[in-house]
Amino acid sequence: MKYFPVFSKSIDPLTLVKNMPPPTKQRIKAIDQFRGFAIIGMVLINFGTTIQSVPNWLKHASDIGLTFPDLGAPVFIFAIGLTYSLSFHSRALKTGLSSTIGHFIRRYCAILGMGAIVSAGETFLGRNTSGVDWGVLQAIGCAGLLTLIVILLPTGIRLGIGLGLLIAYQYLLDTYWLAMVLRSPHGGLAGALSWSAVLIISTVFGDLYHNERYRKYFPYVSLLFMVAGFALALVVPVSKNRVSASYDLITLGVSGLVFSEFYLTNFNLNYFSAWGKNPILLYGLSYLLIGLFVLPDIPVWHTNAPLWLVGLQAISIVLILGS
Repeated sequence: MKYFPVFSKSIDPLTLVKNMPPPTKQRIKAIDQFRGFAIIGMVLINFGTTIQSVPNWLKHASDIGLTFPDLGAPVFIFAIGLTYSLSFHSRALKTGLSSTIGHFIRRYCAILGMGAIVSAGETFLGRNTSGVDWGVLQAIGCAGLLTLIVILLPTGIRLGIGLGLLIAYQYLLDTYWLAMVLRSPHGGLAGALSWSAVLIISTVFGDLYHNERYRKYFPYVSLLFMVAGFALALVVPVSKNRVSASYDLITLGVSGLVFSEFYLTNFNLNYFSAWGKNPILLYGLSYLLIGLFVLPDIPVWHTNAPLWLVGLQAISIVLILGS
């Protein structure tokens, strides 16, 4: 099936939409499973953040460095990017451009609002010690809105814009923003510029995957991004807290390679698919369940819980949300 030309010279929105194939209602199993994998990982990471028995390599790096949990947010944003353009064009064919733009604005504003509620809850529970009510959902909301501005541009131009944003953000970070970004979870409002670059570039990966002519290059492009990120890390520190350019490139590459495993091996993981169909809702509900372990304020029940108890609690959260 042919979707978007990778380096089309035409940037006329109406022409692009009219040239799209008829929308399909069929879900893409590999993307649902990948998205579910990402959201389950984020829920487990959030749960273990304040538990002392959880080893440091299962917690976010304090600043410079890269741990497994640091991949959670970018993997999920990458999953959003895989379907962003396809979803936009399919809806535009059915309801028109203006209606589609309005729908996307409402969607990402709703995610922003949900993020504000979650951040307020984290502050109330004492899990947010930064004093800044900002989190991953606000970063996703801002990224979704900024990506909407460029989503009708051809793939090659979007790639240039995404990389340009990374360069601009890194310059501003190094020159003016470092202290401000480090005070804020997920880089705060300034860091949203970098997360937006990640989502924009992720839509490029999405175009690559949905175009059968270019899909075979997907794993190699992913590997190229990862290698470029590690090379850049020689001069730009890898840091989730800073949302640095090297961190973005590495996590984009890793996300692409992980997704390649899902679609190339054709996994049949229905449990992941169930999560992947309602990711934002389940992520929001996870905070209510986590609150059951945090609110009693009994150290042995949460903060000082032994690892075996932490494992049972984590399994119960995942099973309850996935039921």
